[in-house]
Amino acid sequence: MPSSPPTDKQTIATLDRTAVRHSFERAAATYDSAAVLQRKVADELLARLDLMTLEPQRILDLGCGTGYCARALQKRYGKARVFGLDLAHGMACVAKKRAGWLSHQHFACGDAETLPFASDSFDLVVSSLALQWCQPDPAFTEMARVLKPGGVLLFASFGPDTLMELRQAWKAVDDGTHVHDFIDMHDLGDAMLRAGLTDPVVDMDKLVLVYPDVAGLLRDLKDIGASNAAETRPRTLTGRERFSRLLAAYEMFRNEQGRLPATYEVVYGHALLASAAGLDAQPLDADKQFVDFSP
Repeated sequence: MPSSPPTDKQTIATLDRTAVRHSFERAAATYDSAAVLQRKVADELLARLDLMTLEPQRILDLGCGTGYCARALQKRYGKARVFGLDLAHGMACVAKKRAGWLSHQHFACGDAETLPFASDSFDLVVSSLALQWCQPDPAFTEMARVLKPGGVLLFASFGPDTLMELRQAWKAVDDGTHVHDFIDMHDLGDAMLRAGLTDPVVDMDKLVLVYPDVAGLLRDLKDIGASNAAETRPRTLTGRERFSRLLAAYEMFRNEQGRLPATYEVVYGHALLASAAGLDAQPLDADKQFVDFSP
């Protein structure tokens, strides 16, 4: 069970959960057209199941979005029932529509910090790029609660270097909070231990998308619902002058090919509720940073 209260290092800025939900509701119709990186991360995350000998009967896809992971999990574990949960009702509706009537997939709207499931409900919980929109302690505590003994948690989230170019460019404009705070992989490992999960392992990779201009990046962020939801975010319009300063500041990152980079630090992790045979807790790539939080 939780071993110690979180320290300042292990907390992130308070999120406006209503703003998070509204952003993803608005993005339900455009998400798939812009979610190239999200699908790549999901594929990498699910490939890690190859390292585990599992035959789950009930699977939770937490933060299911439009159901990409849920469909892949159903294909991998054909006899399993897959439950998808998303904070945005619109996302869950799209996922349900794409699953088809004859599938073993079920979708609902709900909050990762207060899961609407009984304890000991799932053999496997998978969450791809949803944890960054949650406070880690309540989210991991809830995931541990709904896992069956011997169950496995597998997740991907964004780390603090995500959108570092955009963050730095905004700092040249003003002191406001314009980019979401992303929690460090070490703190995610600690949070899993506090939640009572065992053998937590995390590793990190970096992906870079490139754009011809800042407008393309901001459009993609809007289309996937990734808005700034910090409680301390500015509540006023940006204005033409400040936006021009942002564009000028971002230009310092333009590369030799004339493109503007947007860096994403992706944190992958897994943990158990209790021992589970067949788990190989090794990083997939020796070049990736690797941290093992086991005693």
